[in-house]
Amino acid sequence: MKVQKIDQPASIEKLEPWGSVEGLPDTPTIQLSGLQKIIPGKENVDTGIFECTAGSYRRSVKQAEIMHFLSGEGSFTPDGEATLTFKPGDSFFFEENTQGTWVIETQMRKLYVIFDAA
Repeated sequence: MKVQKIDQPASIEKLEPWGSVEGLPDTPTIQLSGLQKIIPGKENVDTGIFECTAGSYRRSVKQAEIMHFLSGEGSFTPDGEATLTFKPGDSFFFEENTQGTWVIETQMRKLYVIFDAA
């Protein structure tokens, strides 16, 4: 199928548990959940919905990524650069190998596409 639709991604109540990630010192463990969409013939593209609880952690994705925030507020600080804040309706583009720190103030949900930019 050439077109895949995610109906009302901000209001989907049941996401799959994706485990947890240890928060940075003095922050709680962050619970992760999501819904991955597989595009037949493009399995190297990772896309879907990602959600996490409040906390702070290091970004571990090595590929390029485009994201659009559906809910939550917080910030991302790329290593050696200024902090960028986000709120619902904002979008970010990450070049591949972008490292930095997420600070999630309120539970965050985003649509994402992760891909090899080369």
